[in-house]
Amino acid sequence: MSCIRQRPRQMDIRKGVVSLATGAGAVYLLYKAIKAGIKCQPPFCSASPICIARLAIERERHGRDSGELRRLLNSLECKQDPYTRSMILHSITRCVYLLESEASACTNDDITLVGSMLDDKDNSVKIQALNTLKAFSGIRKFRLKIQEHSIKVLELISTIWDSELHIAGLRLLNNFPLPDFVHPQLRRVMPALMEILQSDYILAQVQAIRLLSSLAQKNDLLYDILNCQVHCNFLNLFQSTQPGSLLFEVLVFAERLSEGRSSPHYRAVKWHYNEQSLHEALFGDDSRLADRLLALVIHEEDVQIQACKVIVSLQCPQDVGIRPSCPPSHSCFNNGE
Repeated sequence: MSCIRQRPRQMDIRKGVVSLATGAGAVYLLYKAIKAGIKCQPPFCSASPICIARLAIERERHGRDSGELRRLLNSLECKQDPYTRSMILHSITRCVYLLESEASACTNDDITLVGSMLDDKDNSVKIQALNTLKAFSGIRKFRLKIQEHSIKVLELISTIWDSELHIAGLRLLNNFPLPDFVHPQLRRVMPALMEILQSDYILAQVQAIRLLSSLAQKNDLLYDILNCQVHCNFLNLFQSTQPGSLLFEVLVFAERLSEGRSSPHYRAVKWHYNEQSLHEALFGDDSRLADRLLALVIHEEDVQIQACKVIVSLQCPQDVGIRPSCPPSHSCFNNGE
């Protein structure tokens, strides 16, 4: 009886040993598979951000160029499908940011090659080309060459309604001063810039308002901006519910417009504006801008300060920069306000 009773116990022990061995074997096989996978990694892929970072580290350690950026630019000259062209441009952009010495060693011909991608039929290729040009624009010696593409970039922004393209194009244009020869084209695309500003895509709106704020400081473009037609709800951009980043930029824009229209140079001419113009929305007799500004003085600090600056510029529209104070009759606010 004792032998019979012990058999089940011995069987359980044997099963446990077998299970343990099986588990250990599975772990060992898994370990071998992982080890084999590590040893058999795929070839170096330049499209990976990690791989590009490794290139930069290798260059810094050994004090030599990796040649990766040149290889990518050369491959861009070959006929590729749109997806491949887009990925190559994406990798070039990363290389320009990470491999400074290699990027600086590039030539104007390389900029021309990248700029030619703006004529590609595929929007994703255009977007990546814009990003690459922006990366190269951080290198001073390429800025003049990149400025030559400004008119083409403005054309893309004004004719293609794509938020990602708008962001990429506007970021590029905001990265360097626009030359005077672009001003005629800027006048033509002003309505498109104003439409982007009034869209619902925050990142594109911020980039558009930054460009418009910069252009508002140009005497020969100020009237074109102020007379540009806007939607009847344009002042919604000044609502306290808007993101702080957008509100701040909109307020900077309003301040520059207010200062510009108050300058002696601008006041020397009697300008006429259409009823739906930006000027009427902001500075017309029926404008409710003052109410919107007063509601912003309880916003976050940078918005508060900027709102106050706009209020001050509106209170003295004809005396900014001329007198230290202005008479009450010049105020855009009611006495109670």
